Amino acid sequence: MKKTVVCCCGLSGSGKSYFIDHHLPTGHFHKLVSATTRPMRPGETDGREYYFRDEQYFDTNAFATRLWVNEAFWTPGKPKWMYGVPEFEIFNNMDTNLVYDVIQPKYAAQLRNWLLKNGMGRQYSFKTLYFIPPDNNFDIAHSRANMPDDARVRITNTCTPLDFLRAGLNIDFLVKCSADETILSPRLQAFLRRLAREY
Repeated sequence: MKKTVVCCCGLSGSGKSYFIDHHLPTGHFHKLVSATTRPMRPGETDGREYYFRDEQYFDTNAFATRLWVNEAFWTPGKPKWMYGVPEFEIFNNMDTNLVYDVIQPKYAAQLRNWLLKNGMGRQYSFKTLYFIPPDNNFDIAHSRANMPDDARVRITNTCTPLDFLRAGLNIDFLVKCSADETILSPRLQAFLRRLAREY
């Protein structure tokens, strides 16, 4: 049976993690773990939230996606905040469906292009979800920022319909989350019902 890759694209606090934890069929999706050069936050564990690595790791290992999230305001001498899904993370989990949680659509496009380049285009069905920004997104971004430049990273890495267009991606499904409800488009509800029947 063809596997599914679900790319959840949306700003910080738009509900991506909640959707993954509560709406995808339980036990049938592997959430891709990215490597990052940013410092580990309290409560995080290496290999669970991220693989915490140095910049050299990004120069010497193969990645399916590669993000430099503070590039727009980086200056020499400052650390580069790199993120990326190592190729082994996909190869080690090819027996299940995959879900990728990322802000900018251009990195979802990197994942799609990597799958196509590596001959996996027929093996996976690729779906993109756009999480409509919450009304208080600016406040959420600042409330979650707990490291230098954290708020700037969250605000400058945008996710809009125009970003999908620039990345050459269609928006397959819409999601809108608020404090008291998650609104799924009718097409997405039908897609999730089909997944539940299959898995």
